[in-house]
Amino acid sequence: MVKMVAFDLDGTLCDSIPMCIEAICQAVSPYADHEITEKDVLETFGLNEIGMIKAVVNQNWEQALQDFYQYYDKLHHMCPEPFPGICELIDFLKEKHIIVALITGKGEKSCDITLKKLGLNYTFVEIVTGSEKSPNKAEAILYLMQKYAVKADEFYYVGDAVSDAVACNKAGVTCLSIAWAKLSNSSKLREINPSYVFETITELKTFFIR
Repeated sequence: MVKMVAFDLDGTLCDSIPMCIEAICQAVSPYADHEITEKDVLETFGLNEIGMIKAVVNQNWEQALQDFYQYYDKLHHMCPEPFPGICELIDFLKEKHIIVALITGKGEKSCDITLKKLGLNYTFVEIVTGSEKSPNKAEAILYLMQKYAVKADEFYYVGDAVSDAVACNKAGVTCLSIAWAKLSNSSKLREINPSYVFETITELKTFFIR
């Protein structure tokens, strides 16, 4: 029986990864000692924005961070709404009395900006954000399970990255890997999580109906 479902944010609830990359590149380029590329940014994913910026800027990272928040807010027109059907899926889970939470690698401030822009700021019973030091999703999963007295076979995490499946394996729970964002890599997801890859939101909803 499913008691709790936690969602990732970027690439899962909305197609925000291109926006995140663009905001980071614009913010840190004036402070970096080399041109920042998309590859540079992607290699820092899993950390929150503080950790991401520190990873590519040696000096003045605080100012780069403030610039990032301005660019991030300004560029949110690139990601104006959630994926079609995601809100309906969340409502469906709530109707089944399933606890719905959010676990994201984003920092608290950028997460707050995005949830407000998408109208999702009152959607989740709990929001756990990322760390600047290391990816912390496995720890976040265990924290929520303990807090809400949910067993491993009663918990699912919905995420778009291979690292999400790795974190779930570490925490001993099932990852529902999704591949409906533009930058999704379904082949890599199927290599690491072959039984649980969903190409559409409808497919994922059908999984929960069973």
